[in-house]
Parts: sequence; C-alpha cells; structure tokens
Amino acid sequence: MKIFLLLGAIFGFLVVALGAFGAHGLEGKISEGAMKNWEKAVNYQMFHTLAIIAVALLMDKIGNTQLATAGWFFVVGIILFSGSLYTYAASGQKFLAMITPFGGVSFLIGWIFLGYVTVKYLS
Repeated sequence: MKIFLLLGAIFGFLVVALGAFGAHGLEGKISEGAMKNWEKAVNYQMFHTLAIIAVALLMDKIGNTQLATAGWFFVVGIILFSGSLYTYAASGQKFLAMITPFGGVSFLIGWIFLGYVTVKYLS
C-alpha cells in the first residue's frame, strides 16, 4: 500500500511540474500538434495517478494484495503512455509514438484488474 501512495505522490508532483512546463516552457516552441500530445500525456498521467492512489486506499480498506496488479499496470501505463508522448512532443521522434499504445493497453489491463478485484471483494 505504501509504495502506491508514494508513487502517487511522485507522479502527482511530476504531473503538475510537467503540466506547468508544457504551458509555460514549451508554448510557442513546439507545434500545436505536439502541444496537444503533451496535454494528452498530462491528462492521462493525472487520471492514472489518482487511480494509483485509489488502489492504495482500497488495498488498505479490503486488505487485498491483488489490487497491486492494477497499481503496477497503471504505473507502467504512465511510463509508457505519458512518457512516450512527452518525449515525442518534445523531440518529434516518431518512433516514440509507437510505444504509446503499449501504455494504453497497460491502462486498460489495470482498469480490468481494479474492477474485477473491487467487484469480487466489495460485493
């Protein structure tokens, strides 16, 4: 549980810093399309940071370590999805965009695990 609270705090800090950097440091320096990619990375990172914190809180409430699987998929998703979009937006290297779908699939798997465990143990 503690690891997910810590990761949530780290990712939360980073998403605010990266969002501010995109809005103030990159505006006018990258294309409009790249800025949209940056913003998408920020949005998905924020949503999944909150999901990681929810996993930690649910683990504490129901005492089920299977929720950790969902948490780790969200962590990997942030790294692959948001991370690849940040680097693609900043560098323009198209091959980095090929990593993004793997992060999206990781997010989906995380949501499946979260839903399954909560329905199974909170019903």
